[in-house]
Amino acid sequence: MKRISVLASAAVLAALALSSFPGCASYRLGSMLPPGIKTVYVPTFVNETSEPFIEVDATRATIQALQTDGSLKLVGSPDDADSILNVTIFSYELEPLTYDSQRRTAANEYRLLLSARVVLTDAKTGRVISENPLVQGQSTFDIAGDFTSSKASGLPAAVRDLGRRIVPAVVEAW
Repeated sequence: MKRISVLASAAVLAALALSSFPGCASYRLGSMLPPGIKTVYVPTFVNETSEPFIEVDATRATIQALQTDGSLKLVGSPDDADSILNVTIFSYELEPLTYDSQRRTAANEYRLLLSARVVLTDAKTGRVISENPLVQGQSTFDIAGDFTSSKASGLPAAVRDLGRRIVPAVVEAW
């Protein structure tokens, strides 16, 4: 009994010690941005899918991810920017993941996958600074009620994931 108490105390102390270190949360492998690129303008994304208005939510989510990252300062006009981030969402896919055991053709969980092309250009010269032809964001959602409402419930997480993945595709060198 005493041994369990000692092990539990050691585990708690170890957890506290680890939580006090910031770890790799803000670790960067290096920026691939040229020295003069400090600001970015983000126009509304282009939506080439048949799903309406996802470009607005995806643009907003990416702006929030850029603000959190802090590598580039956001500006409200291309005239004030060192760089311009152009994103085209070209695919919106739904993939069934699990099926109802009673009705084997009815899916009850889906994956929503958004695919985008990302290009960061120098606002002054038009030169491409960073380009990634495939950045994907995804989420999963359960069917609850009608299909349209259910898939709409999965979109916010998918656009947040896409935004979080766009930022390192633009600013980090691997």
